[in-house]
Amino acid sequence: MSDNRISVITPVHAPSVPYLMDAYESLRRQELPESWRWEWLIQCDGPIADSLPDPIRTDPRCAIDENRPSGPGPTRNMAFARSTGSIIRNLDADDRLTDGALARDIRAHQEHPEIGWTTSTAYDCDDETGELSRWVHGDPEPGLVEPGWVLRVWEDNDWKWLPNMPTSMSIKRDLLLRLGGWMALPTSEDTGLLVAASALASGHLEAEPGLIYRKHNAQVTASPEHLDTAHAEQRRTLIVARARALQELVQASRETSPTPS
Repeated sequence: MSDNRISVITPVHAPSVPYLMDAYESLRRQELPESWRWEWLIQCDGPIADSLPDPIRTDPRCAIDENRPSGPGPTRNMAFARSTGSIIRNLDADDRLTDGALARDIRAHQEHPEIGWTTSTAYDCDDETGELSRWVHGDPEPGLVEPGWVLRVWEDNDWKWLPNMPTSMSIKRDLLLRLGGWMALPTSEDTGLLVAASALASGHLEAEPGLIYRKHNAQVTASPEHLDTAHAEQRRTLIVARARALQELVQASRETSPTPS
């Protein structure tokens, strides 16, 4: 494990391959703090590694592997298994980092060593027009947030939307290990990770957008399976139950810890 490395995790399935070069170019433009480096762990969900663009395949900072078709959660975890960074950063194959995004993640962890994770605001990008827009619900106030805040805001909004973008998340390696990686869900695995991490650890919401979120018909979150109401309810129920179980575990640990004399 390298203390001065940030590991960018990207699962790839066949429909997202055409977008991968844009993600790569956004990563190449990142300027990191002195002595820091990035590595890109690309994990193919199925035997499609040979179809990836040559510039990515030949860049030594890009580590490519593939697994049998398993869905995004297990695929992210297989990439995590190969990572070496002290900070792990989400990047979906069809999204792009904004300039300076990784440096802002790193600085947040350095300036606030008590946090376990960060998220940022994001731009929505219409794939047909290229037009960028901000989130229709409005961005939350930036800064430090206490454990449990994400789950509480989600519930207060009748489970309709999270207050921040799971796809923009960076997380400390040790916390991700304690949580067992991403949830093994067919979709919403990044939501599950954010809600679980925020149940255990405080975080930091960055004011400047760190992600350009591409909206197109082939994305997983536009699929009928993801939009199915019954399946969405099942995923949410499990995500919430897990987070509350973690909160209960923390509370029980505090109650049984000896009081300092």
